[in-house]
Amino acid sequence: MRLSEDLVWRGLIKDKTFENESWLDSPKTFYLGIDASASSLTVGNLAIILLARRLCAAGWKTTLLIGGGTSLVGDPGGKVQERELKKAEEVEENIASIRRQIVRLFAGKQFELLNNFGWLHKLGYLEFLRDIGKHFSMTELMQREFVAERMNEGGNGISYAEFSYSLIQGYDFWHLFKDKGVELQIGGSDQWGNMLSGVSLIRKKEAKEAHALSMPLVVDKSTGQKFGKSESGAVWLDADMTPPPEFYQFWVNTADADVEAYLKVFTFLDKQEVEGVVRLHENDPAKRSAQRRLADAVTVLVHQEAGLAQARLHAESIRGGSVGAEAVPLKSGVSVIDALVQTGLATSNSDARRIIDEGGVYVDNEHYAKVTLDANGRVVLRRGKKLSNSVLIELK
Repeated sequence: MRLSEDLVWRGLIKDKTFENESWLDSPKTFYLGIDASASSLTVGNLAIILLARRLCAAGWKTTLLIGGGTSLVGDPGGKVQERELKKAEEVEENIASIRRQIVRLFAGKQFELLNNFGWLHKLGYLEFLRDIGKHFSMTELMQREFVAERMNEGGNGISYAEFSYSLIQGYDFWHLFKDKGVELQIGGSDQWGNMLSGVSLIRKKEAKEAHALSMPLVVDKSTGQKFGKSESGAVWLDADMTPPPEFYQFWVNTADADVEAYLKVFTFLDKQEVEGVVRLHENDPAKRSAQRRLADAVTVLVHQEAGLAQARLHAESIRGGSVGAEAVPLKSGVSVIDALVQTGLATSNSDARRIIDEGGVYVDNEHYAKVTLDANGRVVLRRGKKLSNSVLIELK
């Protein structure tokens, strides 16, 4: 399957400045900008990084740009209010951490890793206004979606610093076009306006064509919210921030409605393999075979085989009762309310009812919606999606 066909099948193309997807089948040079406002990438970032991996594998020359300069300003895209400015020292620490994650994710691949602070900190203000700002129309900039949302009635407004961010990103693209021969920028759909700034600037200053490609933001269909959050917050790629067992369980908890799309976006399984996994899952959804294949593939990618082994061992140790805790004895047929309270997973009956109403009860890693626990033997009762909120119980 050609690259363009594969990306279309995976649902990875939203907006593009080139007319036909087949343009992607002739490898050139592309870049992906990576924000450094946090000390770790998230699973939301992982989607676009894997798109970069696909281009790289198809022969595209790969430039990964960490925003050491732009992160000092703050990207307004997708934000309803002004970002808090980061200290330079914090951004430097974030870059060091993110660099390690990128190197791990692109292990064995050919790529160049750059930091835009290297050229942005040398740029003079008057030079920027004359050479860059002069090429942008205020009318055009005010129509950008992220600006319009912040400026409209009920919006929180936007500072000149964040308003100028799009021009800085455009400068990055122009700089890389001249210095590295970059012809394509990729990003999430929330970056589309920023990417167009570079396309426009190159056309005006160089009288040449460069292009942009955005992929759809991954959305949790069950909530309609931007993908990448768990009950305990963002799901990070850093093992200290989201341990491999919790990372693994996040993917196991994927809703049936989402699992096929996530297999396409977050794994390198080909079309035949994905379709086979989905068929197997549809024959017996209760086994969650598709979710487990997804969890295996993404956990290995991010945390290697050792991380996957740790995650599986953790799950088995809880299930088998070998985590050093005694099983809580309860009578088979006990109400879920009583079970939550007696195991300490809920502080009161009213707290237990709230957990149940919110759909937060799991038994043996499966969502549980019954009124009583009718079983014999050991089961794991869990409150919410966080593995640490699990208790082994013995039903007799």
